[in-house]
Amino acid sequence: MKKEKKVSFKEFLKKRNTIQMFATLLTNIHLPNFLKGILYNGKVKQVCVPGLNCYSCPAATGTCPIGAFQAVVGSSKFSFSYYITGILIFFGIMLGRFICGFLCPFGWFQDLLHKIPTKKFSTKKLKALRHIKYGVLAIAVIALPILVANNAGIGSPYFCKYICPQGILEGGIPLSLANSSIRAMLGPLFTWKFGILSAIIILSVLFYRPFCKWLCPLGAFYALFNKVSLLNYNVDKHKCVSCGKCSRTCKMDVDITKNTSHTECIRCGECIKVCPAKAISVHWGVKNPVENKEDKIINKIGEIKNENN
Repeated sequence: MKKEKKVSFKEFLKKRNTIQMFATLLTNIHLPNFLKGILYNGKVKQVCVPGLNCYSCPAATGTCPIGAFQAVVGSSKFSFSYYITGILIFFGIMLGRFICGFLCPFGWFQDLLHKIPTKKFSTKKLKALRHIKYGVLAIAVIALPILVANNAGIGSPYFCKYICPQGILEGGIPLSLANSSIRAMLGPLFTWKFGILSAIIILSVLFYRPFCKWLCPLGAFYALFNKVSLLNYNVDKHKCVSCGKCSRTCKMDVDITKNTSHTECIRCGECIKVCPAKAISVHWGVKNPVENKEDKIINKIGEIKNENN
């Protein structure tokens, strides 16, 4: 029975690109609106989607959690912001950064860009840049909308307005192409956002998921839940042969054998596919404290052996 589960999950991992495509389609199901240059405003639009997807996208089915949070965090109606925060925490506890790896439209967009055949560069020496996204989350998403408000007492959505490349990709560009009045109003802000998007596109071709690694506040939020999410990875130290294939394969620069709950792990499953000993598996549910303690002891023994060698 266990063998069948492992095989089925490996098959699931092989279809990751297809799953990303369908997740993006479901998040943006109202495709005719691209031609009309209008937004879908039905009741479903009030529901948050798990990934980064602009509310202003003509085809958008639901609301971007970051955009929704910013829209209310600086206002006096905090009851709705609690709802948004609750949804984010729910997604984080259920899946962690699995959402980044499988369900985020902008994550898939970067994956597609990285497939363009050209020389690729590693980000292992740029690990310090990972911390920027936490600053973006704390300052641009939370602090500024609360602390800097207009005369009506409403905070501006600083991240969505000045930083988010998904907004210009899904909202600004399609709407301006379909609507002449919007084109007439384009100014410096559009140029600035288009410049950010262009930079992310170029970097995504050369580096794997630069926005996810360095700038995305939604990824930063979900990263905080990787240690406690119900979907998690396990490494069987008895099976592991320390070949290093998993760490060499990981494009997020994670060594899963050292930390199965690493904040940068997007649960893409590439390490599972390349492991020759089948030592890496997926676990759903709360980890057994006894098993965690045994894993720590085994890890410590492994570290001592490596030091001696």
